[in-house]
Amino acid sequence: MTIRGKDIVIVGIQPWDIEIGSNCKNIATEFAKQNRVLYVNPPLDRITRYKQRQKETIQKRINISKGYLPDIEKIELNLWNLYPKNIVESINWINSHQIYMFLNKRNAKLFADNIKDAVNRLGFKDVLLFNDSSMFLGLHLKELLQPKLYTYYVRDNLVKVPYWKKHGERIEPMMIENADVIVNNSEYYVDYSSKYNKNSIMVGQGCDVSMFNDTNNSIEVPEEFNVIQGPVIGYVGSLTTLRLDIELLEFIASQRSDWNIVLVGPEDEDFKQSNLHQLQNVFFLGNKPADQLASYIKGFDVAVNPQVVNEITIGNYPRKIDEYLAMGKPVVATETKAMQMFKDFVYLGETKEDYISLIDKALTEHSKTNVKVQINFANKHTWTNSVNYIYTAMESTLKQLQ
Repeated sequence: MTIRGKDIVIVGIQPWDIEIGSNCKNIATEFAKQNRVLYVNPPLDRITRYKQRQKETIQKRINISKGYLPDIEKIELNLWNLYPKNIVESINWINSHQIYMFLNKRNAKLFADNIKDAVNRLGFKDVLLFNDSSMFLGLHLKELLQPKLYTYYVRDNLVKVPYWKKHGERIEPMMIENADVIVNNSEYYVDYSSKYNKNSIMVGQGCDVSMFNDTNNSIEVPEEFNVIQGPVIGYVGSLTTLRLDIELLEFIASQRSDWNIVLVGPEDEDFKQSNLHQLQNVFFLGNKPADQLASYIKGFDVAVNPQVVNEITIGNYPRKIDEYLAMGKPVVATETKAMQMFKDFVYLGETKEDYISLIDKALTEHSKTNVKVQINFANKHTWTNSVNYIYTAMESTLKQLQ
């Protein structure tokens, strides 16, 4: 048995028109190479409809809900995108568990009705349902849609994020228990989901490193680096205290004034107000388009991921590590369980002092041999490989269910 020529419905927490990168969209595109796929956007909720009604994306959803625009769009061969017509109630603020559960099931029925209608119009049969982290609406979809297989994907510790925590700490374990198979992108999440469903499998993480290929030395370092003298210790990504350790960055910059800390990405308010802006050897280069990030990484002598370890980050698979490695850069990162798979290719530290000594080490001992090994390792983390692991998990579970 292989997952080929099947009809797959994908639900999740990110719409197709999201402006940032999305694991689920990458998985959908990979699924569609061998199967028919319906990617379902999260339904529009009533509060968002009112508060964000002037936004173009919300205007489109309102027009679809009124029947002015088609609710199904074809993205490419074998891949369609559904905009659910039904408006669901905004219920996350409700404290009563009993009332919340009642209204959540009502929302799920409205959502499922739209999916069933689209599935019928597309002629989908024996549907395989893939759920990317939609724990609330997803709780009832097995019952409401009766899929041949229900797969739940864990890729983030959402139940520790404030919005999801309120009801998610209670509901996600129920969701995991209800699914047929759980696929996870880190060993930390395998440990978590296995508490509620023994059929929990590690499938790794995909990453499109094609933009980070500099084997022919064609990528040019941006001119902003011309004014920076001395070693460049760099980071690319969102600068947010939810995930990054400001104190660690301040420590590195103050302890080694001969190093330059270069930060590429949008800042949250904490970063904007931080002492980092007062340090002469710290450079904020701002947010850059995705297709330019490789050129900035090329300007680094050492790439870092100064992650703060908390309930949100401890299990995260950081895709930027693959991007750094694909560019052949020495990498220093914070040690977590999710980072153990990188331990032979990345310098892992636990303390501020570790970072200083490991960056020093990375600056002095990185070699051409290391570069080749790193690039080969990063290139294994493709979406094709990750989805093949998902297929294997789905296939073995389908056999068990027969």
